[in-house]
Amino acid sequence: MSTVLAGKSAIVAAGAKNLGGLISTGLAERGANVLVHYNSASSEADADKTVAAVEATGRKAVKFQADLTVPANVRRMFDTAVDAFGSVDIAINTVGKVLRKPITETTEAEYDSMFDINSKAAYFFLQEAGKRLNDGGKVVTVVTSLLAAFTDGYSTYAGAKSPVEHFTRAAAKEFAARGISVNNVAPGPMDTPFFYPQETPERVEFHKSQAMGGRLTQIDDIAPLVEFLVTDGGWVTGQTIFANGGYTTR
Repeated sequence: MSTVLAGKSAIVAAGAKNLGGLISTGLAERGANVLVHYNSASSEADADKTVAAVEATGRKAVKFQADLTVPANVRRMFDTAVDAFGSVDIAINTVGKVLRKPITETTEAEYDSMFDINSKAAYFFLQEAGKRLNDGGKVVTVVTSLLAAFTDGYSTYAGAKSPVEHFTRAAAKEFAARGISVNNVAPGPMDTPFFYPQETPERVEFHKSQAMGGRLTQIDDIAPLVEFLVTDGGWVTGQTIFANGGYTTR
């Protein structure tokens, strides 16, 4: 077990399960204390399991429930991490919501929800990270490889994730004097429960056919890249890294 992050502390937004859960435990295995954020009560059991897994590595862990589309909750989350660990060095945002729906059928409420979750929450997460991280800190936001796709159906998902690239570039410049790196990771279609409700079986097979090995992106493909960016990859900043097995590129 590596201790490269010994003495460091991390926040993982949506860190209770799936990719976020794997990132939370992976950071702990590398030595970091971890705040595990979750949004709804239905994820509390997963958060408890992830907290237990972090603590099993000998690190400190704390769970935190909140809707991060409310900036005050983002501030409270960072406050909670500082109270628990003393300071914060790493901020990982895996929060996201997927919707596949034609533009002509999308409601205003759906539009607002998609942009609140995928854009607004990401913006104020970056804002708070810039205020609260220690010098030399690391920030990573999970976006989507659809940012490089020419496809139908995902106007509000890809559209709401696309501003994060601009937020990230600005933040990378603004935080550079303090040695804080800011990056995005853009997975391909991931083999998680969030993906399948949006697609037909036929489209799932098409997505698989477009990537190396004829498969979807796995969370195990993405977590090591996030860990690299917050350890040896600290010189990388302001970038969106597409990790999708050749599914798409710019």
